[in-house]
Amino acid sequence: MTAFPAASAWHQACATDPTLAAWAGPWSIGFTIASGTDAVSFHFADGRLTSQPAEAAFTLAAPADIWSKFLQPVPPRHHHGIFAMHYRVPAFSIQGDQLAFMQFAHVARRVLDVGKWLALGHAGPAPVCLAPDQGSRAVPAVTGGYVPVTVQGTRYQIYYETAGTGRDVLCMHTAGADGRQFHGLMADPRITAGHRLVAFDLPWHGKSPPPEGGIPGSWRLNTDLYVDLIMGFCAAAGLDKPIALGASMSGEICLELAYRHPDAFSGIVACEACERIERRQTAWAAHPQVNQSLFVPEWIRALCAPQSPAAYQEAIAWHYAQGGPAVFFGDIAFYSGDWDARERVGKIDTNRCRLFMLTGEYDYSCTTEMSAVTAAKIPGVVFQEMKGIGHFPFAENPALFAEYLLPILQGLATG
Repeated sequence: MTAFPAASAWHQACATDPTLAAWAGPWSIGFTIASGTDAVSFHFADGRLTSQPAEAAFTLAAPADIWSKFLQPVPPRHHHGIFAMHYRVPAFSIQGDQLAFMQFAHVARRVLDVGKWLALGHAGPAPVCLAPDQGSRAVPAVTGGYVPVTVQGTRYQIYYETAGTGRDVLCMHTAGADGRQFHGLMADPRITAGHRLVAFDLPWHGKSPPPEGGIPGSWRLNTDLYVDLIMGFCAAAGLDKPIALGASMSGEICLELAYRHPDAFSGIVACEACERIERRQTAWAAHPQVNQSLFVPEWIRALCAPQSPAAYQEAIAWHYAQGGPAVFFGDIAFYSGDWDARERVGKIDTNRCRLFMLTGEYDYSCTTEMSAVTAAKIPGVVFQEMKGIGHFPFAENPALFAEYLLPILQGLATG
C-alpha cells in the first residue's frame, strides 16, 4: 500500500481508537496531513474527533513518494517516524504553529499510526505500537542498592542494580532514562553466565534522587561532571577494570573514558557515538506550555528501529515519560551542547584499552555515517553497523543487540 486510506475510513478509525479515546480531555486541536496535493484534516474538540470544520493549527506535509515509504511495513531508515523525517528527509515539513505541534505531537503521531494500520490492509483498532509483537519483555533477576558518591563537593546517593556473575560490565543509560534500559540484557543467560552487569542511575534519574537542596529543573550535565560521576561510582561500588557499555550520551562518554582513563577499563563499547552531535537540544523539552511527559517520548520514539519489539519500544517511551523536570533537557545540554571531542578522539590509545563502536542502522540522531567518520580518526578501533537497530540498542532490541555484543565480550575474555 502506497497511499493513506480514504478520509471517511480514517476518521472513523480515529473516532473509535482506544488510544485516542484514553487521551480525551479538556483540549482541542485541528491539523492536516498533506500528501502532495491531497490532504486530510482532523479536528478534536474536548479531546474527541469531531466532524466540525476548523482551521488547522499545523500541517504535516510531504510528497506522496515520501509518505509511501513511511507506509511500508518496514520503512527505510529515516522514513519511519515524524521526527526522523523532520531531521533527515528534506521534503518532509511541519508547517504552521510549531508550539501547537509540539503540544500535540502524540496525537498527530497516533493519527498517523491509525492511518498506516489501515493503509496496510488491517482492520481497526490499531495496536498501541505498530512495531512487531514478539511477546512480553523478559524479567531479570536483579539485586539493587545504593552507594554514596561525592563529586565536585556534592554528595549523591546513587542507585544501581546487578545481574549475573563474572567480569563486571558497567552499563550506562541514555539521556533522560535510567538503568531499567538494561533489564533485557540482564535477563539474557548468554551474557549473565559469564558477566556481572552493573547498571546505575545518574543523579536525578530513576531511583537516584536529587542531592539534598537540589532545585527541580536545575540539572545540567557536562563532560567533567559525567566522567567524575562514573569514576566515583566505579570506586564506590568496588568495580575493578570493568567493561564500559553505553549508547547515545553514554556512548559519547565512553569515548571520553577511553581518552581520559583507558587503564581503568578492560574494554569499552561505545554505541551510537560520535565526536559531535548537532541540533538535538530542544527548548520544547523544558517549555512551560509543553507537557514534557507527553512530548519527550515523542521526541525520541522514532529513534527506535521499526523492527524492534513493541513491548521494548513502549517501555522506552514510558521511562522517558517519567523523567523529572528538565532532566532530559539537562542531559542534552551535554549530548548536543558541551560534548565536542573533535580534537580528542584521534588521541585515544586503543593499545591501552580496546575500543569498539557500534551504531544502529535506524539511528537518525547519531547516524552510522557520523560514527564511521569518528571511528576513522581512532587507530585500532573496531566499528560495526548494527542492522535493524536504532538509537537504543540494548533497550529496544536486547536479543538482537546481544548478537553484536557477545562476540566482543568473548574476544575481551580471551585477550
